[in-house]
Amino acid sequence: MRARDPWAGAVAELSTGRPPKPRKTGLTMVIDKGLGAHETGDLLDIASDAIDYIKFAFGTSLLYPSRVLEKKIALIRERGIHVYPGGTLFELACVQGKAKAFARRAKELGFTVLEVSEGTVDLTADDRLRMIDAALAAGLLVVTEVGKKDPAVRLEATRVVTQVEADLAAGAHLVIIEGRDSGAGAGAYDELGRPYEELVSQVLQALPRPEVLMWEAPQGKQQVYWIQRLGPGVNLGNVQPADVLALEATRRALRGDTLRDALCRLTEVFGEAAEEC
Repeated sequence: MRARDPWAGAVAELSTGRPPKPRKTGLTMVIDKGLGAHETGDLLDIASDAIDYIKFAFGTSLLYPSRVLEKKIALIRERGIHVYPGGTLFELACVQGKAKAFARRAKELGFTVLEVSEGTVDLTADDRLRMIDAALAAGLLVVTEVGKKDPAVRLEATRVVTQVEADLAAGAHLVIIEGRDSGAGAGAYDELGRPYEELVSQVLQALPRPEVLMWEAPQGKQQVYWIQRLGPGVNLGNVQPADVLALEATRRALRGDTLRDALCRLTEVFGEAAEEC
């Protein structure tokens, strides 16, 4: 992960299968709710190799001074990280009939991705396609999102599968499953932040390519759940900036839950010798 290992010769991680960037699996998307430029620089100094996407949450990028917004975008892109404004802002532009103008301006500002979502606004299938087309025409990558932020609207597996297939066919390269920034009461999670097991099982059974999905998982216990269920290559989003290295440690079996599992697997393969220190 880093050019120099401060613990070289003293301890080594068990897992060496984590792909380097740019990678197609094990993607981490960080939700930025308003970090300053210095905070962003500090985050990138310590954790840029673990981050694949940074999303400026909700409509926050509309509130930045232009110089700060452009500086942050430049800092992020210098580290080989995709950056995009929250899908809520694109939803607002669509309602205002400005999807194309929004996409062009996003490109001018330096964003590399647009998110097409309908967490708040009810979009028609044509609206969604127009937003995807506008982003692609502007030369941006497209991620889409399935699910509502309203806890009263339960996500259905058939709806997820149908929308994922349609979005990929329209040009999206990744589809995010809603979980909000709280990880509770929306999308894949109940009001206590527990995944809906039946929903998850049905979606995974119908979509044999898990690399096209990203699960929003802002809570640490959710990140552990997904890694234990789908392995370190699962794509996870809405990770809080302060939790990036904790997630990376979980992926690399450098945290209690996954280290225990990794040691058990080694013991099964190599016997008791694997337990010797």
